[in-house]
Amino acid sequence: MPGPGFEFLGDEERRNIDQVLENWSLTRYLFDDPEKHSFVRRLERDLEALFRSGPSIAVNSGTSALATVLAGLGIGPGDEVIVPGYTYVASIGSIGHFGATPVLAEVDESLTLDPEDVERRITPRTRAVMAVHMLGAPCDMARLQEIADRHGILLIEDAAQACGGSYRGSRLGTIGDAGAYSFNPFKVITCGEGGMAVFRDRTAYARGFAYQDQGWPPLRDNNGAGTGEATFGLNLRMPELSAAVACAQLQRVDTVLAGTRGIRNRLVELIEPQEGMRQRVLNDAEGDCANVVVHTFDSADRAREVAAGLSTKPLVDSGRHYYGNMPQLSGNTSIRYAQGDLPRTDDLLSRSVAISVGVSDAHLGSGFGVGVRSTEEDVARAAEAFNSAVRSAVLA
Repeated sequence: MPGPGFEFLGDEERRNIDQVLENWSLTRYLFDDPEKHSFVRRLERDLEALFRSGPSIAVNSGTSALATVLAGLGIGPGDEVIVPGYTYVASIGSIGHFGATPVLAEVDESLTLDPEDVERRITPRTRAVMAVHMLGAPCDMARLQEIADRHGILLIEDAAQACGGSYRGSRLGTIGDAGAYSFNPFKVITCGEGGMAVFRDRTAYARGFAYQDQGWPPLRDNNGAGTGEATFGLNLRMPELSAAVACAQLQRVDTVLAGTRGIRNRLVELIEPQEGMRQRVLNDAEGDCANVVVHTFDSADRAREVAAGLSTKPLVDSGRHYYGNMPQLSGNTSIRYAQGDLPRTDDLLSRSVAISVGVSDAHLGSGFGVGVRSTEEDVARAAEAFNSAVRSAVLA
């Protein structure tokens, strides 16, 4: 089952797609009508207005958004970027792509970056911290921002799984120096494949824009020569058809999140308290996207028994979202990490089991649960199945 936004695809997306096909305007550059804005440009403007963000760039994936952010901020060889060991492989891989060194750090009970461990890992080569809002829940942004400011380093947000979420009233992805979103089918909203990069600084934005558009500087108004540094770049542009869908989805992001949060709240009400089991700590419960509900148990054996009873797995087995499962880090590579290098992360993930609320993805460790369109009866059945699995694990 894809992410919650997929469940909201409808007539508005179809109308936007029809408009693109009627005009055969398949690229963001509408050369025949400089006064007309493409869906890609509309998406950028809409996100900036809705999220109250700095300038944004629509690209073809969340991974491309991370790369655009890093290029815009000038991350390169000799730099270190601190990133959690519990994240999707793209967070780590994008850093290595630019010749920088990903420095893996522990997560805390929120399953997001542990600020204390981040500070311990800062060196004179540290250029940035990448805060990953894992499973749609915000990092402790106040503490991470304070650390970044005190050490004079950049703060990047990987909000791929958290589009529309917030921390103390500010949208995730807009708090640090730059942020990245993903719109693939398993995210909060989707256009099939796509992403967005958001910047606080316009110079970094211009550099990021050039990186994703063959070195061309941004032409926000479809006229003029643009300004910016002369550089080489790639072609990571978002196609018009993707943007047409994303525009419609973005207008529903708060509706989607209201749905996941409502389901989450009811599910939590129905889960029976048990000794030796606690819900994941949330740095901002109201801002959580509520993609999943995570419970952490007092032992890895108990967590594995509960997961088996639900035909799912503990989070430590969540594929390429856990550093210990990434062959890119354990093979013949200059960036080597092996299971055991982050003992706190290993322990927490081995004791944690997720219930899907809107994002059901076995590779994310959320192969059991409900969806944003689930009925009260569906939620009650899922809660009872979880309660039964926990009781059985206790008896065992």
